Amino acid sequence: MALHPGLDGNAVNGLGEDTPRRPRIVYWAPDPADIPHGQMQLYFYRQPAGDETFAANRAARQKILDAPLPEVAADQSALSGEDWTEGLQRFVTTSQCEMVGVAEMQPDWVFEGYEITLPRVVVLGVQHDYENIQAAPAPQAGLEVLQQYGRAAAVSKSVTGWIREQGWQAEPVTGPMTGALALIPAALACGFGELGKHGSIINPEMGASFRLSAVLTDAPLPTTAPREFGIDNFCASCRVCEDACPPEALSPRKQTVRGVEKWYVDFEKCLPFFNQTNGCAICIAVCPWSRPGVGMNLASKLARRADRLKAE
Repeated sequence: MALHPGLDGNAVNGLGEDTPRRPRIVYWAPDPADIPHGQMQLYFYRQPAGDETFAANRAARQKILDAPLPEVAADQSALSGEDWTEGLQRFVTTSQCEMVGVAEMQPDWVFEGYEITLPRVVVLGVQHDYENIQAAPAPQAGLEVLQQYGRAAAVSKSVTGWIREQGWQAEPVTGPMTGALALIPAALACGFGELGKHGSIINPEMGASFRLSAVLTDAPLPTTAPREFGIDNFCASCRVCEDACPPEALSPRKQTVRGVEKWYVDFEKCLPFFNQTNGCAICIAVCPWSRPGVGMNLASKLARRADRLKAE
């Protein structure tokens, strides 16, 4: 906390602001020198996490990030919408990722100070190993997060390369330092699920236990629709993650953030514990939706309940 800049991170995030605006980077800046909390971000990376395999995995991920991309082919392939969709789904069927969606870019997904000119975003999801993430906040869970960010980076680079080979512009977006793009709103728009009380996306297929990456492109990819499962109402009456959070950073009620009422994680409560333990993930590990085999059953029950309420 000696490295804290004296600026409330919740204010950077826009907590309590009634007027919509673009988000500002409060943590995970590509260059920590660009943000007030940058020294705290650097502190996180200086911690050994009690496991020498962290350094090896970070090096492996950096190798993925540094790998060159193919040049954009001179001739644009005339793929049909079905061909594009099938091509993207191959990255799922070959287990390079577990979920993919496409959305038209929106200006309010772009962080202040950045610009995105490509009109479409492909969002990619990679799922955590449940047993590993259950160990949160122990180093075993932190290593699992790091490994999945490596997978997310790899599939982002692969999808980017494939699109470029078809003759269309494409740029990878890899987490957690995503640069210009706020990934969660883009993922919500293309069907990844709903925002949970813990500030992460929840869907029946992967629960809340997954990481994101993306690809920015001008390829004419068919978009995928948003999906709702009744998760928002479920979170309103569930307190599992709220009660499990050691720094009590989760609220029982939604809050106004940049003009939108939403679930919100208190940055100033979360970050010190997060840095102290070199990562956390307790909230997504304990989320009922994250338990294997539970999500689809929960979604079915909520759907049946919604149907009954409509019929009354």
